[in-house]
Amino acid sequence: PRKRCGGFFGAGLAGNVMEMTIMTESKNPETLALHAGYRSDPATGAVAVPIYQTTSYQFNSPEHAANLFALKELGNIYTRIMNPTNVVLEQRIAALDGGAAALAVSSGQAASAIAIQNVAQVGDNVVSSTDLYGGTWNLFANTLKQQGIEVRFVDPADPEGFRSATDVKTRAYYAETLPNPKLTVFPIQEVADIGREFGIPLIMDNTAAPILCRPFDHGAAIIVYSTTKYIGGHGTSIGGLIVDGGNFDWEAHPDRQPLLNQPDPSYHGAVWAEAIKPLGPIAYIIKARVTLQRDLGAAVSPFNAFQTIQGLETLPLRIREHCRNADAVTEYLNRHDRVVKVIHPSLQGGEDRVRADKYLKGGYGGLVGLELKGGLEAGREFINALELFYHVANIGDARSLAIHPATTTHSQLTPEEQLATGVTDGYVRLSVGIEHIDDIIADLSQALDKAASASKITA
Repeated sequence: PRKRCGGFFGAGLAGNVMEMTIMTESKNPETLALHAGYRSDPATGAVAVPIYQTTSYQFNSPEHAANLFALKELGNIYTRIMNPTNVVLEQRIAALDGGAAALAVSSGQAASAIAIQNVAQVGDNVVSSTDLYGGTWNLFANTLKQQGIEVRFVDPADPEGFRSATDVKTRAYYAETLPNPKLTVFPIQEVADIGREFGIPLIMDNTAAPILCRPFDHGAAIIVYSTTKYIGGHGTSIGGLIVDGGNFDWEAHPDRQPLLNQPDPSYHGAVWAEAIKPLGPIAYIIKARVTLQRDLGAAVSPFNAFQTIQGLETLPLRIREHCRNADAVTEYLNRHDRVVKVIHPSLQGGEDRVRADKYLKGGYGGLVGLELKGGLEAGREFINALELFYHVANIGDARSLAIHPATTTHSQLTPEEQLATGVTDGYVRLSVGIEHIDDIIADLSQALDKAASASKITA
């Protein structure tokens, strides 16, 4: 039967959320990052978001417990599914992105996987940009393939490639806003428009461009993040987020989106696109929470959610400094005679620059790529010589970071796959931090000098 489960998705959820939420009317990110989703704890008056470090929650009665498990009303059952600390993080990021609702998960990888699995099953396919982080490429090319979901890779330089790769089994499009490490901004609106013709949502990984880009404003349906990066900013806590724009009509093409339009046996035959209507246009994110999050258990801990909230509060300020410092680093490296090439949106031309200026507002991000004279060995010597920059696999920390992708983050890819994602043997990726720019430049300068000297000795 096509059930609506009205009690569960109506007053039950709305009442639970509204009791703990005072939402500001501001649309400014500096204000939302501090106030959206929470004002104070109703029990104690605490201004800081409490860490609800608990696994379980007391039921009011046997009837209350039965109603929760039968989905007649929504409340806290188990932190694997929802937690009050995590809810504040979810509501705050949804407000920042202009979305309808969000789900916090254990990592960015979990966010990417669940975002796809929420609409695709065995025999289905997804069309993805080639310009991806190495871990996402592996997830798509290998792990999802083993689970029966095909991912078809197309070059986003031509948005029509997404149309050409689409067939009746295509369930989603996927891309990164500011691809790591290629740094060529994705044509969001162009591909989103193609998808909506077919009833296909565009899922955007906005990890490298929070605040700078709002993909929902350009037609994307879903946003994913690794909160480990810029949103957290402190390099202490792994986490991920999936944000539902509430702007996609899942019922318009029911054959295209069967997982949201056919009875779900895991919830008494609920049809998610219908069941969520009393609550609003958030069928996608509710399904992700109460099926995949429940069954796979990729939950972020309340402590990590709390840590991420602390970082999120200063994100609008930090992202400005990241961008300003990255611009200065780009200018310095572009003049250096040991550098063959600098990769940064500000140096791009043609359609790439047009897209960068269209989709990124307030800066071009904190990532800079460079290729050195001497290729692979020069890149290694440069990494070894850095003193201020940390040699780590992360991006988006407040501190400056550097890595050689070909031998680390993208090392599982074939040489052809590496080139498709923008990785060459001599490519070094910098995540420029918020230290004083004079100190950042000084470290790059001495490392370039040492790499040059080592190359001469080797020669």
